[in-house]
Amino acid sequence: MTDPFSRRDLLKGGAAVVTTRLGSSTFPGIFAEEAKSIQVLPLTSTSGVYIPPRGESFFKFSYDFPEPSVEFAGLQFSFRVFTFENTYGLDAAHIRVRPVSDGVEIECSQFVWAGGQMAAPGHLKTLIRKNGNDITWQVSAEMGRPIKSIATILRGVPRGRISPSAEQFFDPKDNEVLLQYPYLGGGLTTPLVIIEKSPQQYFVLSAEEEKVRGMRYYLQPGDAGYRTELIYEAAGWERSNSITSCRWRAGYAASVDAAARPHYAHLEKTFNIPDWEMRADVPAWMRETNLVLALHGTHWTGYIFNDFAKMLDILKWTNTQIPGKNVLVFLPAWDGRYYWNYPIYKADPRLGGEGGLHRLVDEGHTMGFRFMPMFGTNSANKTLPEFGNFSDATTDLIDGNAYDLDWVDWDNDRGMEGWSPFMNVGVASWRNWLSGRISEAIEKYNVDAYFLDIVGGWQNNTKGDMFEGTRELVADLCHKHPGIVPVGEMHYDALMSCIPMYQVNSASLYHAGFRKYVRTYSHLSTPAPGRGSTGVHEAGFGHFYPHVDPKQFVIPTITVVDDTFDKYRDVMVQVIQGAKVRAGSS
Repeated sequence: MTDPFSRRDLLKGGAAVVTTRLGSSTFPGIFAEEAKSIQVLPLTSTSGVYIPPRGESFFKFSYDFPEPSVEFAGLQFSFRVFTFENTYGLDAAHIRVRPVSDGVEIECSQFVWAGGQMAAPGHLKTLIRKNGNDITWQVSAEMGRPIKSIATILRGVPRGRISPSAEQFFDPKDNEVLLQYPYLGGGLTTPLVIIEKSPQQYFVLSAEEEKVRGMRYYLQPGDAGYRTELIYEAAGWERSNSITSCRWRAGYAASVDAAARPHYAHLEKTFNIPDWEMRADVPAWMRETNLVLALHGTHWTGYIFNDFAKMLDILKWTNTQIPGKNVLVFLPAWDGRYYWNYPIYKADPRLGGEGGLHRLVDEGHTMGFRFMPMFGTNSANKTLPEFGNFSDATTDLIDGNAYDLDWVDWDNDRGMEGWSPFMNVGVASWRNWLSGRISEAIEKYNVDAYFLDIVGGWQNNTKGDMFEGTRELVADLCHKHPGIVPVGEMHYDALMSCIPMYQVNSASLYHAGFRKYVRTYSHLSTPAPGRGSTGVHEAGFGHFYPHVDPKQFVIPTITVVDDTFDKYRDVMVQVIQGAKVRAGSS
């Protein structure tokens, strides 16, 4: 690993280099010479980066915050500790560096705050090791007050195109980049970032997590490379005066596959993620699913796209084009006004009520179709009287601020709605309510699967672990209803251990990171044939593309709105024929 920063670049202004107190021991082999000259570089938050920023940027201190850094194997390491009331850095005069086999141990016995103007008691320790092309470390800290998060400040990270979670590379130019895990608008389905230094050399930043926790990658550009913050958050429901991060990994690889495979191998082992072909939670019918029909019901405003009787007519016709046993029927908004009626989950009387849904499923089953109604993992209308049953399960983020599902303009008044808090499946009252409603639908209508909307929406919070809550929800329903399979909207890595199918594809540069474990079909907002309506979804209209690639991984999907069956049946035939060709070639 080479060092893209020269010491001259990093130490502009002629600041002195602080030599640490080393014991008599030295590194074995190639580290012996390096151990003799390990130094603490007197860097600050503005060292080696563009000030002022040259592109898009994020909040930052408006002064030089001390970042004394230890140089090892071409990287420079510093650390920050965040409590719920301030930010703390290392006191350079209290840093001790000790060589160990294949690495260095860094310890600091005092912190600074207010830009180094004030000192505070605290303790930080990390062990950084080199193993082949990889550098690994885990950092711990203690203070006399609760700690919210801890950051590694890493320099020596090369600039280049960036791939978040093995997705397609993008060129950030001179923009600062912030990526967050778990994925819900944060860009990371798994805490892996790959930087293309050259077509034959890729730099890897990986968090080898043991539990689902909030993490952030912040990359701040300079001429020679990125100043990178790797931030690990403590569980918000477990306040403590100490913190230990995940194990971080950095290093070079010769290909994207070589960069990604160790990360996913760790995930498989940690979360017990089975290969698709070996999954016990995948019923035989799901392996034979070659087409998904999303039959849209009732819009948030009450507009009906298809009632249950029309849905049955659509299935009768579909069965003349493709065997029903090869089709999964997805039912968004079967329960009345989309989202507004969450979480009552009763068959909408205007669509045909319980009798109409019974007939749809029963007659559909005789043709071989499988059925999957939709449920919201974390949405509940707080104006409904049922809300009192689980009002303690709203979400407060780690800093104590309320987190609401308020990012949709349902009524088109050009302002976001505020009637739905983000519900926390990690809290028993909500999890039990949701489980009860799903179980009731399974028992009453004999459906084959259940869809969990926004199940990938993990948030760090003060009440409970959303991943563990989801895992418990799925396990409870599996126990009550063996063979009834959960399906999710979007995912983060650990969810693949308990949910085998999703609406959103992932890991497009490293297919094994998703396809090895799970399957996917197109999102319910996929534009329908014709004008491209997205049905009950808030996206409005888009562009419909009828072509099915025989080699595509995503299961072909037709979203059916009010005019699809009446006006665009010929286009439905085109998609169905493409699905049959794909199935024959797979």
